[in-house]
Amino acid sequence: MSAHRQGSSSPDADADAAREALVRELVARGELTDPAWRTAFAEVPRHLFVPFYYVHGIRGFERLWGEDPDPGRRSRWLRGVYADGALATRLKDGELVSSSSQPSLMALMLDALDVRDGHTVLEIGTGPGYNAALLAHRLGASAVTSVDLDPEITESARRHLAAAGYHPTVVTGDGARGCPRRAPYDRIIATCTLPSVPATWPEQCRPGARILAPLATGLVLLQVRATEHGPCAEGNFLHTPAYFVPLRGALPGPGVPPHPGGLPRRVAGDDLFRFLLTLTAGILDPHEALSLWEREERPGRERYGITVGQGRQWAWLDDPQGPYTWPLAAG
Repeated sequence: MSAHRQGSSSPDADADAAREALVRELVARGELTDPAWRTAFAEVPRHLFVPFYYVHGIRGFERLWGEDPDPGRRSRWLRGVYADGALATRLKDGELVSSSSQPSLMALMLDALDVRDGHTVLEIGTGPGYNAALLAHRLGASAVTSVDLDPEITESARRHLAAAGYHPTVVTGDGARGCPRRAPYDRIIATCTLPSVPATWPEQCRPGARILAPLATGLVLLQVRATEHGPCAEGNFLHTPAYFVPLRGALPGPGVPPHPGGLPRRVAGDDLFRFLLTLTAGILDPHEALSLWEREERPGRERYGITVGQGRQWAWLDDPQGPYTWPLAAG
């Protein structure tokens, strides 16, 4: 009989069992299909990257940590680490500034990134370092560069990564500026919400590179190509919703979607309609947005896209040169 069945399991064994259970859950739901990523999720210990995190309690945020003297609270911490949920890992003045993303969403994003052996990747938004570790497991540490503005976040991530045995390049800097000294990149992935795509990112990519970034409660996947006027990046949003901590740095903050006052209640809270409001904030008022949305039969996120190039960028529905386009602030 195993030690776990006898009720005397070690913390490491408990963590291993919890991690295996999470991977089985993601595989069963069809959210972790690539064997290489399945191995990475099975072998990278998430609990080393979130030694503590915050949950909402009766009196505000409550801190759970792996060294709590109360075994019940330690068990609660570990269950949260290996649940399929996002974890609040850093607060500043009561505001969330860093988190560990939901594992199923991470798996979806890493799969969409379509990395291949030999690729180099730039990650924007280091967080606790877990995503960088997954990338380093898949591609090797020398292929991975991760940038975050907050020196406390990058220093903490380096410690977590070293404890797990991974040593990618972690840079303290403005993610909106990329990391030119490590360029060019085959892939760029952002784990923070953007108001627009920084022009520096396509410039630091090889032709054929992919950029995956959260924008307007969605995930846009751009393909980079060379043109006579310089690099251009273009592509559609994925179907899935995505909510991340905003990027901090040189870019202006994201536009605030207008309040949908006066609209029918059935649409005011609709996720896809709110996506359109956020994407066109400052361009369309809610009634214009509703008219377009209903005329186009309530389009999903995947019908929208972004084009970045020649010093400007714009969002569009169905066609980059079609009748429905909206300028975005150039990054």
